[in-house]
Amino acid sequence: MISREKELKLISMYLQICDIYQTELQFSCERFSNNNNPEFSDQEIITLFLFSIKQEHKYKIKHIYQFAKDYLISWFPKLPSYVAFNTRLNRLSEAFKVLLTKLLKSFKLESSTISSLLDSMPIITCSGKRLGKVATEITDKSFCSTKGIWYYGLKLHILGFRRKGTLPIPESIVITRASENDLNVFKENWANITNRNFYGDKIYFDPEFFKDLFKNKNSIMYTPVKAIKGMSDDLKSRYKAADELFSTAVSRVRQPIESLFNWLIEKTNIQKASNVRSTNGLLVHVFGRLAAAFI
Repeated sequence: MISREKELKLISMYLQICDIYQTELQFSCERFSNNNNPEFSDQEIITLFLFSIKQEHKYKIKHIYQFAKDYLISWFPKLPSYVAFNTRLNRLSEAFKVLLTKLLKSFKLESSTISSLLDSMPIITCSGKRLGKVATEITDKSFCSTKGIWYYGLKLHILGFRRKGTLPIPESIVITRASENDLNVFKENWANITNRNFYGDKIYFDPEFFKDLFKNKNSIMYTPVKAIKGMSDDLKSRYKAADELFSTAVSRVRQPIESLFNWLIEKTNIQKASNVRSTNGLLVHVFGRLAAAFI
């Protein structure tokens, strides 16, 4: 059994999932077979997965299943075998993606919001010392300078609306192979956004590109100052104080996006995907945990 407070949260989450499923999710996981109306519904699977992560901090599928079997069987009497549960969960990867999009759109923003923070985070399927064999069509090997490690996996990119004094609200989320350059992701996904102030780290430093972006889209990218090759020591010393002040100011503005990633790791353990064994499983791992964080 679970506490009365958690029972109410479980009921509330289930009703919310049912509403979204009826209007949107069902079209992303529709079945064309004789078993198109199973006794244990997709709504129950999604609710059980999200509730176990958000409220019980159960991150492995086998732990989620065991928790449901031990404490929630009265709520989910038609719970199938572990193999069936895991198989059906992996088929809902697209549904979790649609659910996440719906949840992010539900956040209310001030109309005056004109600043966005952006950064990326590794999703690690295995250490770089080993040969990555999971979801090789969407993962590869790269180096994470923040952690100082080589790894196989994905990279999670977030563009978030800045909110002073609190975490940013994700405006757009993109997953790529681990080796994808952050600047290329910006150019492919967010370069058409107009009238916006962007705050990023040094990887987004490209003066010519952002000069054209300001001219054509009235959008500005602020990054810490990056050393220019060939600059004389005299010029470096002349601009050092101003460059350090500007870089510190930009870093302070974009610090909340780093806090957002730390919050996601703490709440969902999203960064560790070493137990994933398939492409659909990896997509469920990413989008399912993001949905659990924001529901």
